Amino acid sequence: MTFHKPLAGWVIQLAAVFFLLLGSFFLQGCVPASRAPGIKGMPSSAAADRILSATRRQPVSFQQMIGDLQKVKVVYIGERHTDPRHHRIQLRILKALYRSHPRLSVGMEMFDTTYQPVLDRWSKGELDRQTFLRLTHWYANWKFDYKLYADILDFIKARHIHLVALNVPFYIPPKISTGGIDSLSAQDRRYLPDKIDLHNRAHRAYLKRIFSFHHIKGRTSFEYFYEAQCVWEDAMAQAVADSLGQNPMVVLAGNGHIIHKFGIPERAFVRTGAPFRTVYLAASGEHTDFSFADYIWLIKGATIKSEPVQQARASL
Repeated sequence: MTFHKPLAGWVIQLAAVFFLLLGSFFLQGCVPASRAPGIKGMPSSAAADRILSATRRQPVSFQQMIGDLQKVKVVYIGERHTDPRHHRIQLRILKALYRSHPRLSVGMEMFDTTYQPVLDRWSKGELDRQTFLRLTHWYANWKFDYKLYADILDFIKARHIHLVALNVPFYIPPKISTGGIDSLSAQDRRYLPDKIDLHNRAHRAYLKRIFSFHHIKGRTSFEYFYEAQCVWEDAMAQAVADSLGQNPMVVLAGNGHIIHKFGIPERAFVRTGAPFRTVYLAASGEHTDFSFADYIWLIKGATIKSEPVQQARASL
């Protein structure tokens, strides 16, 4: 196992990803909601959903965004896990990309890699829903209501899309957060990624601030917490790299794994060099920033602070 320095470039923030480690903080999709709504530098408007391009710093249409996403190898779509609107948007983007790339694959944070044989059977149409839930131990592992993901997984099954498990076994990060990587048994170490990036200063600083807000008995070491976070990110990045072939991949993960790109996206890029885009799905009332992702989808009810006067709202 090698520890290496991260991809060049600075980033400002990243929220912690451990709903298992920090309780309800993570139940909403791995990013803490802010009281201040909107996008920095854009006037307030909550009339409808809108998509903002970080490159253009203005609204774009759904088709304009898809046209750009079709050009890259990996598309990361975030979520707040319990928001059904986010999952409907994920499915809409997936369907649009499938039309142009019917041989794409879908990687999901919701499954750990030991369940890949079960996912293969699901993609082949061999399992009914109840059997799939039982064999993946859905409510023992992911725990969120399956109905939130049912339409996405049904579409994958109906189109025989290759479904890829990205995560480490869910008991691994809590073990690291309480005892560090060195405390793992040889059996547990089999699930660690080949590289673990512990040297991103901005990433570390932000997580240290998050860590200071939460106190859980037995989890008092920030170093262990940070090791656990980085193992989680790099393991999923490794899974993306290992599964990425000639065809594009859509990755579905919590917003905290894609925000500012220094979770899964940049770590996977270090391994593959494959071009990618990120789509951050904001929640109503959430304060966001253009640095969060390549595209920021503001849900109806969210407000933004400064939209250029000459730009009409782009049609979704």
